[in-house]
Amino acid sequence: MSRRTITTDWSLQQLIGDLRADYREHGYLRLSWSTDHNRSADQNALAHLWYEQVSRELGEDSADDVKAFCKLHFGVPILRADDVEFREAYDTSLRGLSYEVKLKAIRLLPVTSRMGVKQLTRYLDQMQQHYALRGVVLEALDKDEVKRRARVRRVAA
Repeated sequence: MSRRTITTDWSLQQLIGDLRADYREHGYLRLSWSTDHNRSADQNALAHLWYEQVSRELGEDSADDVKAFCKLHFGVPILRADDVEFREAYDTSLRGLSYEVKLKAIRLLPVTSRMGVKQLTRYLDQMQQHYALRGVVLEALDKDEVKRRARVRRVAA
């Protein structure tokens, strides 16, 4: 399977040429595409700040544990609904496993990194709603504040 991001006329023409060659060779193609941009770096940084905040405020799990929980509870349902390839892979390999095994396995699988901006927005919204019920207020920060806090986090690490 091949994945590409097309941002220029030239890269589009390259793709069309490669598709034509693959079709001639194999006589079959299965395609899917999206016009949704990949998640933003700011959204990714915000998610990681929130994992740490939840870990700190609740004191129950590490930031990595919070991330695994969120990926499984919020990310997997979003991707299963929106991404046929992900749904097929998840359903055939992980769906029937115990909860504990899923939590371990999800740490190794790309979930949020497969998401577009709109999907990651839904993911972050669900995180906010879930943790608000547990008394943790996850703030929607502006881009400059996310970048500042992410820099501080990297320096502290």
